[in-house]
Amino acid sequence: MNALTTARDLGARTWRRAVLALAVSLALGGCQTTASVSRDASRPRATPVQAVALPALPAPVAGAPGSELALAPQGSAERRAHAAIVVDAATGAVLHEEDADSLRYPASLTKMMTLYLLFDALSERRVTLDTPLVISAKAASQPPARIGLKAGGRLTVSQAIQALAVKSANDVAIAVAENLAVSEAAFAAQMTAKARSLGMRHTRFVNASGLPDPRQVTTARDMAILSRALKSRHASRASAFTARSFSYEGRTYQATNNLLGRVAGVDGIKTGYIRDSGYNLAASAHRGGRSVIAVVFGGESEGARDRQVTALIEQYL
Repeated sequence: MNALTTARDLGARTWRRAVLALAVSLALGGCQTTASVSRDASRPRATPVQAVALPALPAPVAGAPGSELALAPQGSAERRAHAAIVVDAATGAVLHEEDADSLRYPASLTKMMTLYLLFDALSERRVTLDTPLVISAKAASQPPARIGLKAGGRLTVSQAIQALAVKSANDVAIAVAENLAVSEAAFAAQMTAKARSLGMRHTRFVNASGLPDPRQVTTARDMAILSRALKSRHASRASAFTARSFSYEGRTYQATNNLLGRVAGVDGIKTGYIRDSGYNLAASAHRGGRSVIAVVFGGESEGARDRQVTALIEQYL
């Protein structure tokens, strides 16, 4: 065995040990849940919600054992279970949390990450607001909510942003995914990788819409991280979440976020619902020089969810 072969074998063993160590660490962390805790606004938690990337791994080798596990949260989400968190949007300080690290189904909160990657593409000039997105048969066949895209048709990136932020259109989410990546699955892998880079340690995406899939999981804390990232890193684009309506092909769609225009200072961000998640909402609000982000999962109804988020905003803003 020559020196080059020995070095390669040693490098391979070192890489495998690094992957195994990280996988074990993630498995232990993902299986833990945090007990419900409420904190008074005058005593915010010291640890801020901020983007902290996972330790870097060596370049992955195709088919290497553990390469997928390193990006997979462990455990399963609890159906229709309550979780909540309130953070200071400027500092990331946690003002209130209840089961904020327990796995939940994101539903259409997923589209915040779909939009984040679309905003990245705009910032990197890979697309413009006028770039046409080609509609596939798969995109056109998505269930409601949708805006009725036709296979073979087109809509612009600008229209896609509005349709996702306001109407939460599933057909548009798939169109964005397929036009930015080779497939929705490839785009979902990019979504999960971006989540890790933002510090969202317990989130896995397998689709771009949030339609039901037991493998697609997140936490209230991770969605607060994503909401803050959207508002800070894509501040000019995130103004799309403030719109109360969107018109397409002669039809006007109303915003799914009922707090816009009804609760003082609310300026976004996103609603979500599937049967297994219950009613979810990530909302941002600004008053008198202060800003907060409140995330609630598992509302029993749209109204109950809205009241919970409103109460949290009133208490901590």
